[in-house]
Amino acid sequence: MIDFDGISFNDLISNRIMAELGNHDPSFAELSQDQVPNRVTRYSFMALVAKLNGLAFFPKVAEFCDPSLHVYCDATVMTRAFFAPLCLSGTDKLIVITANPWNPIAEEYLAPRFPDLEIVKVVTLATEIAHAIESVGGNNGPSRSDLEAIDVEDMDDGIYDFDVTTDYVEPMAQLVAMVMSDAVRTQASDIHFKVEKESFYYAFRVDGDIGRKVEIPMKLKDRLDAFLLNLMRLPTEIRNTVPGISGRFTISYFHRPIDIRYERHRTYRGYHITMRLLDKSNINVTLGKGTLAFDEQTMFALGKVMKIPSGIIVMSGPTGSGKSTTLNAILRELNRPEVNILTLENPVEDEVPGITHCDLKNAKEFKPMIASFLRSDPDIILMGEVRDLDSAELAIEAAVTGHKVLTTIHTARASQIIERFEQLGIERWKIAQTLKAACAQRLVKMLCPYCKEPAAGISEFERKTFALDESWADVPINKARDGGCSECRNTGYSGRTAVLEIIPITPKVSDQLSKGEISPYELEVKIANEGILPNLRRSGLKLLREGKTDLAALSKVIDMTYTDE
Repeated sequence: MIDFDGISFNDLISNRIMAELGNHDPSFAELSQDQVPNRVTRYSFMALVAKLNGLAFFPKVAEFCDPSLHVYCDATVMTRAFFAPLCLSGTDKLIVITANPWNPIAEEYLAPRFPDLEIVKVVTLATEIAHAIESVGGNNGPSRSDLEAIDVEDMDDGIYDFDVTTDYVEPMAQLVAMVMSDAVRTQASDIHFKVEKESFYYAFRVDGDIGRKVEIPMKLKDRLDAFLLNLMRLPTEIRNTVPGISGRFTISYFHRPIDIRYERHRTYRGYHITMRLLDKSNINVTLGKGTLAFDEQTMFALGKVMKIPSGIIVMSGPTGSGKSTTLNAILRELNRPEVNILTLENPVEDEVPGITHCDLKNAKEFKPMIASFLRSDPDIILMGEVRDLDSAELAIEAAVTGHKVLTTIHTARASQIIERFEQLGIERWKIAQTLKAACAQRLVKMLCPYCKEPAAGISEFERKTFALDESWADVPINKARDGGCSECRNTGYSGRTAVLEIIPITPKVSDQLSKGEISPYELEVKIANEGILPNLRRSGLKLLREGKTDLAALSKVIDMTYTDE
């Protein structure tokens, strides 16, 4: 079965697509169905889908969308079924865009709403349909006049269920709704609000980078602060009594719930707010696909790790490196009716059927919750993060008693996981006996496939800087185009992919670590020199050689200035 751009095609249709791909390009005949999303461009794939159905293919249509037609339709239905009314042709035809022409929902849904019109379907990209739907109900952020018109005193204190695609009479509610809907539409992971000496602004983090700053009148800083606290049902007075405030609330975007994790801390000039967007509709990821489309070597190593019956598997990396996403994808692979899986998270990011998810309300709940977990007959336990001695000891205890424990920790390198446990107060021998795999992950920005530019090898200066041998002088690579294009929002990059490093702790290695015969760093170097298991640098260079990323993106998330191999 082929999964492409979020659309699942059944076996019959998938076989027809594979046959047509082979006819179109003989090199595609060797592909397996799960390789199609990573090897065939969206334009080629959707053009082929159109051809199989005898329909026209138009890759760029969102700008022609008639907003009046969407008044009769539910955005949620259209988003889920990948269709939308586009425009009228003459007086008797309704042009409908679809990304899955085999799905009859478009005709069934639109026919009774437009009974006098003949429905004519054309094929386009799934992303183009999303753009069409969002352009009708969305916005491009607040204008300067909108911001200046907000009254500092006037505010409604009763907004809790916050739909960011609704027009609000209250100006501050409208401002926040516009900012948040814009963030969701651009697939931002975080929204930052900052107060500096002479400015107050917000910015989005997209694909790991913080974008342009949008200025807000300074007079609104207290109003916005109070409004967000109100969304979390927190008293406004709290902002002046504590240095840091944590909270959460939920927004609705075209009837799609999105969790917001809120963090505010006091600064010299005012405050800094960071809001993490947890869009659960985009979290349902699978190992080997999408962001987690690891290469064959990594997938094999990860498969071996998942076969470990008990012990601790730790995923490390900085904030925003996708650690939790990978662990949740691993849980999906391990999820079986005969296996009892419990998770303790703050907050629950990916709710998987068949898995018992527990939401940690505050730090005081952690120890009693884990103690309760161990009495609940679990086979696998996911702990959101090891951050102190209590959580480290409880992870060790769970592993010693025969459970498989998955967790995350903040370290730069996989080998530093062992040292971090020691810093928290755990003896080396305990770590060596229970830790089964130390993993490190990064998310690397991918070049936009529509505007990336070829480059003739790597300069001598860059080869010396990034410890690359002379062979890289003539390797054909790609780089991001300055200014990008409309497809990548003028950044030159489109999306990110995960690269993984795995250090297995075998019984022999465990014994060597316990006796002090090998240090964690020496173990990392030994594994790297063997060249069998994936590591961050080697995986990153593989992406570079394949033309999927460039040195600028790689060196931002992986230390490329040295090599242990």
